[in-house]
Amino acid sequence: MKTLNYETLQELHYDGYLLKNAPERVLQFGEGNFLRAFVDYFIDMMNERAGFCSKVVLVQPIPGGDRIREFINEQEGLYTLFLRGNENGKKINDKRVISSVSRCLNAYSDYDAYMACAKNPDLRFIACNTTEAGIRYDAACAFSDQPAETYPGKLTQFLYARYQAFDGAKDKGFVILSCELIDDNGKELEKCVLQYADQWKLGEDFIRWIREANIFCSTLVDRIVTGYPRNEAADICRELGYEDNLIDTGEVFGFWVIEGPDSLKKELPFDKAQLPVLITADHKPYKQRKVRILNGAHTSMVLGAYLAGQDIVRSCMQDPVICGFMNKTIYEEIIPTLTLPKEELLDFAKAVTDRFNNPFIDHALLSISLNSTSKWKARVLPSFKGYVEKFGRLPACITASLAFYIAFYRGVRLDESGFYGLRDGKEYQISDDRDVLEFFDAHRTDSAEALARAVLSNTDFWGEDLTAYEGLCSAVAKDLEIIEKDGAYELMKQCEA
Repeated sequence: MKTLNYETLQELHYDGYLLKNAPERVLQFGEGNFLRAFVDYFIDMMNERAGFCSKVVLVQPIPGGDRIREFINEQEGLYTLFLRGNENGKKINDKRVISSVSRCLNAYSDYDAYMACAKNPDLRFIACNTTEAGIRYDAACAFSDQPAETYPGKLTQFLYARYQAFDGAKDKGFVILSCELIDDNGKELEKCVLQYADQWKLGEDFIRWIREANIFCSTLVDRIVTGYPRNEAADICRELGYEDNLIDTGEVFGFWVIEGPDSLKKELPFDKAQLPVLITADHKPYKQRKVRILNGAHTSMVLGAYLAGQDIVRSCMQDPVICGFMNKTIYEEIIPTLTLPKEELLDFAKAVTDRFNNPFIDHALLSISLNSTSKWKARVLPSFKGYVEKFGRLPACITASLAFYIAFYRGVRLDESGFYGLRDGKEYQISDDRDVLEFFDAHRTDSAEALARAVLSNTDFWGEDLTAYEGLCSAVAKDLEIIEKDGAYELMKQCEA
C-alpha cells in the first residue's frame, strides 16, 4: 500500500479539495493532533471556501519528534482527518484530506531553516499551542541560544529576526493566535516576549515594533481531539487505499473565539467560509460559557454518576435520571447566572448534550474526576454563587453536586500509591493533590454533618468559608446522608422532582 501524498491521491483519482501550491503565510508552533484537527482544519476550509490560499509551516518547539516530522514531510503535509459525533441527534462521520500544511521543521535540529522563515515576506500569521506550561518566562534563557528553551524566548528571537530582515517595517508584523489553555493566553505571551526583549537589551525601537506592529490575540479553543486511532488505523488505511501515519480524529463540534480588532475579519475570512470562528473584542464571556456549562456540567455530574454505577459519559446521557439531573443543572441553575444572550446559551447547551452523547468517544468518568477539588472551585462554585446572589436560595442540583464530590472523596485507604474509595465493594482511585487526599483521609470516619462542615470550611480548597452560605452545610449533610443510605442515583431523582 502506497503512502499518502499528492501522487498517490492522483493515482486513486481522489476528487476532494486539495491545495498543492500556495505561499506559506502561517507559522505554527506545535505539530500535534489538536492543532492539526483545529487550526489547520479551519485554514484548509478557508482555503477551499474563501480563497485564503495559504500554507502552514509546522514548527516543533521541543527537541526530538523526528518520527512525526518525517511522516509529515514524507506525506507532503497531507493527512486524513475524521470528525465524528452527534449533530442534532444524527450520527456524523466526516472524512477530509487536509492539504493546508506544507512541511514540518524542528526549532532545534532545523534551526537555520526555521529562522529563515522570518525572512519570508508572505508570512503573516503565527499560531501556537505549546501546552499550559509553554507560556512562561525563564531568565536563564539567553538570546544567543539556538534556540531559546522557552516558547516565548523562541518567539522573541523569531520576531527580532523578522524586525531586522525588514528594517522594522510596521506592515511586516504578525497576527499571533495563542491557543494555550491558560487565561488571557495572548496577553500572557506578549508579556513574556516583552520581558525577553528587555532582558536581552534588544532596543526600544524593537520593543515599540513588538507593541505596534504585532497583534497578540487571546483565544478560546473548543474541540475534543482524540488523535490517532491506533486500534482502527489498519482498517481505516485499507478502506482509504493508502498508508496514512498521521490520521487524526476529533469531534464534529468546534468553536474558536479570537479576541482582536475588527480588521482581522478581512484578513481571516472565517465568516465567508461559514466556519464556527468568532472574532470579537472580548473572548471572556465565551470562555465563561464554556467553563460554566460544558466543564461545569462534567464536574457537577460525573462523580455522582460514577457512584451511581456509570463508567463513561455517553452512558450517562442514555440514563434518563442522570441526563435529567445534568440538564436541570445546566438549564435551571447555570444558564440563569450567565451574561450572553439566552438563545446563544441554549444553543451551546444543546450542543453539549450532543457532544456528551458522542458514539465515537468513550470518555471515562474516572479520568474526568482527576483534581475535582480545583475543578469544582473553578467550574461550579461561580455558578453556585451567582445563583444564590440572583435568587436568594440554594441551587438544589449544584448543592447535590457538592455532596457527590464529598461522597466520592470519602476514601477508605491511603498509601504511597494513592487514595482509594469503594463502589459496590470494589476500590477506585481518587486522584488529587496529596494534601487534599490527606485531608479526606483524616476525616474519613466523620459523620455526614462533621464531614460536610470540615470540607466546606476548608478555605484552602475554596478560597473562602462556604459554611457562611446560609443553610448550605445542613443541606450538603442531608444530601450526604441520602447518598450513604439510598445511593447517589436516588439523590439525583429527588433533585429532579
